[in-house]
Amino acid sequence: MKKIVDDWRLIYKVCSLYYEDDMRQQEVSDYLGISRATVSRMLQKGKESGIVRVEVINPVQFSYNKLEKALERKYGLKEVIVVESSALDTKTESVSRMYERAALYLSQFFKDGDWIGVTMGHTLHNIVKTNRAFEKDKKLMFVPIVGGIGQSTIDKVDVQSNRIAQEFSRKFGGTYTQFLSPAVFSEQKAMEYFLKEKSISYIFDDFQKLDTLIMGIGIPQRVESTLVRAGYITGENLEKFARDGMAGDIALHFFDEDGATEKFRAFNDRVAGMPLEMMKKVRNRIGIAGGENRAEAIRGAIKGGFINMLITNIDAAEKLL
Repeated sequence: MKKIVDDWRLIYKVCSLYYEDDMRQQEVSDYLGISRATVSRMLQKGKESGIVRVEVINPVQFSYNKLEKALERKYGLKEVIVVESSALDTKTESVSRMYERAALYLSQFFKDGDWIGVTMGHTLHNIVKTNRAFEKDKKLMFVPIVGGIGQSTIDKVDVQSNRIAQEFSRKFGGTYTQFLSPAVFSEQKAMEYFLKEKSISYIFDDFQKLDTLIMGIGIPQRVESTLVRAGYITGENLEKFARDGMAGDIALHFFDEDGATEKFRAFNDRVAGMPLEMMKKVRNRIGIAGGENRAEAIRGAIKGGFINMLITNIDAAEKLL
């Protein structure tokens, strides 16, 4: 014999009276002549079966979506992701939230067969060290776009590009190649001769295949600079570049607030990596940086054409507007 709680027409009626007509459970019970316990079980059945769907709208995220659209319009970006934060968040918590969101976004953004270029640094390292795990069902190729050989670690962590490419392949699936070169040479001529070797020059063929670039954006602060701590540049030279108007760096290339690089050629020309003009031709160029103090560097990276997509947090986003 069919139980009353399995009568789908009655379940729908109970749900309709409760959710659409705002009747209380006891009122539904009295109206239909069934027990209140039966009403409660039918409401649960309605949720489990899909008759009732509960949607919670986050008004904060809605306002962030408007902020994202405003940034896209102002700066001509393909896409902006603004990561929410709480007034109670510490700086570390806010940035950690951005890394988590970036990892989730990238897992959804990457497509089967994509070739993805990565830089070096703590930003990308922290993204792959987030706790969230993803399906590894895509054939991805990760390519370091700056030289990935060096002696230094930072806080006992290897943040050079070869290591980053390896960690990305472990996090998101696929495989990786290596750029078997130092990132910065003492002389431009020595670098040019070195990169002509067949055991190295293959990397430039890989650069031509890239669909996406993933890049952190640095700032000219001696204490925080990964470049100084990794030994790529001295603190004194970094401070001199800052006095000359340097706003930030991307893929080890320095630029000013307008994205111009000419004043820093003496250093940029000694970077073994993907040339900036080649970078600008890659379809998706994703910059990741947060914090109010990075807004000027983000703006310069946009103006220079180094990035056309941005993942950031509310502090930087509001400053950019």
